[in-house]
Amino acid sequence: MKQSVLGKDGPKVGVVGDGAMSFSDFYVAATDEGSMAILDETVIGEWLKKRGGECPFVIATKGGITGEAERRFNNDPSYLEAELDGSLSRMGIDAVDLYYVHRREAAFEIEEVAETLSGFVKAGKVKAIGFSEIAPSSLRRAHAVHPVAAVQSEYSLQTRSPEMGLVQTCAELGVAMVAFSPVGRGMLTDRPHDLSEVQSMGFLKGNPRFMEPNLSANLALTAGFRDLAKDVGVSAAALSIAWLVQQGEHILPIPGTRHIEHLRQVAAGGSITLSAEDIARIEAVLPIGWAHGDRYSARQWEGPERYC
Repeated sequence: MKQSVLGKDGPKVGVVGDGAMSFSDFYVAATDEGSMAILDETVIGEWLKKRGGECPFVIATKGGITGEAERRFNNDPSYLEAELDGSLSRMGIDAVDLYYVHRREAAFEIEEVAETLSGFVKAGKVKAIGFSEIAPSSLRRAHAVHPVAAVQSEYSLQTRSPEMGLVQTCAELGVAMVAFSPVGRGMLTDRPHDLSEVQSMGFLKGNPRFMEPNLSANLALTAGFRDLAKDVGVSAAALSIAWLVQQGEHILPIPGTRHIEHLRQVAAGGSITLSAEDIARIEAVLPIGWAHGDRYSARQWEGPERYC
């Protein structure tokens, strides 16, 4: 797999990471068997205990969202530290490589939050700091307080809004842009979810791109991409990841899955080098702005910073 750097002075990492959202009930009910076949925090801790020695992973975790029935955002220093301490305890490690603030809370200026995270670095609990779903202007403000190693944002052939400033600002500041949902929440794979499957998926059934008539339109448009992947000789997921990796050396996709075969497919994308002709063919099939529907509903938009 190709290698990159997590932030300006961070550790060398594979260009494709693994996102753990699929281990929760975010999309469908999770099972221990499915999650443990990949990894989760507790399993990482148990695995490390049995293995002994130094941790071979570069581990990132988040804090900043609370509440079960109704999400709330909490950037209070004591809450962020409690969440961090909980993660360290579950994994049985002294420090995490990267700690993100999952969502901004309006009550705290981003400079205050960056100062809080900086304190965790000084305390030796965190090696680097990051933010999720923030605007380029907020990134600049936070980075002026303490170097930001990574910003996480949705980015894929289906969602290209980060190209309106975030990709460029991250590159300028030496910040890794960690792309979540890099295969479009399954849309850019060999077997995307149909309407009947979506109805049992909590997040997707309320997402505009997976509601009719948008879903049928998007499935029809991505059929050409799946045909192109077959022509290239790779899975659609691998081709999606390969396209994303070539958008910049600082772009690090983190696809999430509970299935070993899909993990192999997305990991393969980190080893593929596409030619200029390949890129042109991909973007001819899925030109910027092709997707029907907003990436979030009004409720889902609560938290992420809009900047374009």
